[in-house]
Amino acid sequence: MDVHPDPPSRRRPTLSPAFVRSMLAGHSALGIAFAALIYVVCLTGSVAVFINEFQRWEQPQAPVVAPGVAPESAAAALVEGHAKAVAEGAAHDVFLQGPTATNARLAVFYRGEEDGAEGQWLADSQGRLIARFDAPWSHFLGELHASFHLPGTWGRFLVGVVGVTLLSSLISGLLSHPRIFKDAFALRWGGARQLQEADLHNRLGVWGLPFHVVVSASGALLGLSTLIVGVLALAAYEGDSEKAFAAILGPMPTEDHSPAPLPDLAAMIRHVQAERPQAQFVSATVQHVGTAGQVVHLGMRTPGHLALANTYYFDGDGTPMGDGGLEVGSIGQQILGALQPLHFGWFGGMPVKLGYGLLGLALTYVAYNGVTIWLARRRAKGRPTPGWEKVWAALGWGQPLALATSAAGALLAGESAVIPAYLVATLGAFAYAYAARGSADTGRGLRLATAFVLAFVATVHSALSGGNASDPMGNYIDIALFAAAILLALPHIRRRLAPFRGEGPSSRT
Repeated sequence: MDVHPDPPSRRRPTLSPAFVRSMLAGHSALGIAFAALIYVVCLTGSVAVFINEFQRWEQPQAPVVAPGVAPESAAAALVEGHAKAVAEGAAHDVFLQGPTATNARLAVFYRGEEDGAEGQWLADSQGRLIARFDAPWSHFLGELHASFHLPGTWGRFLVGVVGVTLLSSLISGLLSHPRIFKDAFALRWGGARQLQEADLHNRLGVWGLPFHVVVSASGALLGLSTLIVGVLALAAYEGDSEKAFAAILGPMPTEDHSPAPLPDLAAMIRHVQAERPQAQFVSATVQHVGTAGQVVHLGMRTPGHLALANTYYFDGDGTPMGDGGLEVGSIGQQILGALQPLHFGWFGGMPVKLGYGLLGLALTYVAYNGVTIWLARRRAKGRPTPGWEKVWAALGWGQPLALATSAAGALLAGESAVIPAYLVATLGAFAYAYAARGSADTGRGLRLATAFVLAFVATVHSALSGGNASDPMGNYIDIALFAAAILLALPHIRRRLAPFRGEGPSSRT
């Protein structure tokens, strides 16, 4: 009897085809349901990495203060800030933000208890208050990224949900493409545009995967922090949210409102530096300032740690009350201290910020491009939705235009014009899409408009500065805005020059 050898066995796939199909369906459903919110969060987050630089850009005449401000200077800023707060009826809490490697400013903020009175000042290296803090566009950008400008904690909760959704989309995207790592450098460039876009979507998703996971997970935790504290209160403190917050945020002030001298901030800073000579002043919060119940939360950063600062607690008399353990405490405490610097890239100076900005734009492209691919596949299957294609192009290019327009509004008319300018530009982008012939025309027109507005913003800012800026950051950002305008206008310029070079017009957006 002849014996025939068995055919070579094929290696069974790690993931079954049914599982891959379900992951792909879930990936598409998540992406489509939250596409617009994910895109806005990713875009604004990429810009918000440089929010401290934009604050300096908005006030280039304000003093630049190097890190390591002297204890006496911090104390002087507290004294002057408290005097201003008393004069304006807002002497309930005073907060100092010291200069760091990512923010070369010494700022003082204060607020009242109930009437909403508040004040914000910038100080020089000696702690003297020089000018009121005035950066309306940076504030708008930060709130748009963190809460969509929704009231209370609802906006931050929604952003936290978006972070969870983004993280889930990343995971489902990986599981729906079993060969995504094997094909990490496979780019079908120059062929069919749909394949090219799909490859770029997958490659950028893989190349930046550690970054994408870190920023989405940290963003989810930051946005859902209130919910997490509520769960902690139920689980560990029998529903006592005040104890839960105290465990995370440190000692709270007492209700003894009898007058008391200001705390000796310089002595507190020197107390920490006696144990950690390299520690630098980062921040100080004095709650119920000038009362017997006041407490001080002093932020000091020791080099070699990821946290922006460790918090040391003092009562009003200067008695130490422990610290937050964000640098050398438990794993949970160190993770808590690392969330914000990991999310925004505020831990390694400008090179890390630039890397975060580029990777953030890559994630923004992945978020936008995913819907573009889905719409293209519908068209290829004979089920086109040209209206939605134009709407998506209007969102994709309308948001950069709206951000640029809101910056122009801030420069020309101040805080009151920022949100109206943003909304008008956003609605204008959709109106333009409605009148445009297709998504390609929508994208080209809005991209060119964004380039024009960016150049306009840089020109206006340079003219308003008048060469009197003491902070060179204003010039650096103006140059960056001009460069971005040129890059955005370049495809349009090349398209216009194509007939003179014997090329056909390009249909790319």
